Amino acid sequence: MASIIELENIQKSYYLGKQELKVLKGISLGIFKNEYVALMGPSGSGKSTLMNILGCLDSPTAGRYILNGEDVSKMPDDDLADVRNKEIGFVFQQFNLLPRLTAAENVALPLIYNGTAKKVRTEQALEMLDKVGLADRSHHKPNELSGGQNQRVAIARALVNNPSIILADEPTGNLDSKTSVEIMHIFDKIQADGNTVILVTHEEDIAEYAHRIIRLRDGIIESDHLNEKKAVTV
Repeated sequence: MASIIELENIQKSYYLGKQELKVLKGISLGIFKNEYVALMGPSGSGKSTLMNILGCLDSPTAGRYILNGEDVSKMPDDDLADVRNKEIGFVFQQFNLLPRLTAAENVALPLIYNGTAKKVRTEQALEMLDKVGLADRSHHKPNELSGGQNQRVAIARALVNNPSIILADEPTGNLDSKTSVEIMHIFDKIQADGNTVILVTHEEDIAEYAHRIIRLRDGIIESDHLNEKKAVTV
């Protein structure tokens, strides 16, 4: 099976004046295509910093990050932005939808950045909304939708570029338990359709949807194991 992500001794430090704050202290791991991975850890463990590096939102202080065969660890910001738009679909806890745009217009946003023609953008946006069960809400704006529906719109937007990886940061953090289950079933389907899914969460019951669980503590990997419950049922 081919690796889509290879991290080699990833380190990240921030500086407060002359004081160095080491957040990641040497993270090495591989993630394969079509894996479903949960990243867990308490506040301050480094999981958000690691997610930002995986999502090409930040660069490591040291180490190598190979994404789909390309070393992105030393790329300038403009090149990182191109990789991000092409390779990674983001789903955030806060949805991050533009309030004045309809669901379809929000989903189509990533396609504007890569120059897709308007007619094609609209077709692809509607196709993705249909995939998450929201075809009948395409003309609604975020304030006309429930929290769960807004998260579905955000997932459709993450999928519209056909990215290599879906990176979901606490995707059920603002949702009730019933809606959370519905959203996690969508991620199950996304992974079953062939996408690589990386889920960042502090909730044990949400992490249990993943096939592999990586736990961070104090900037290092504390444990990395397959989810035996999923291995039996999938």
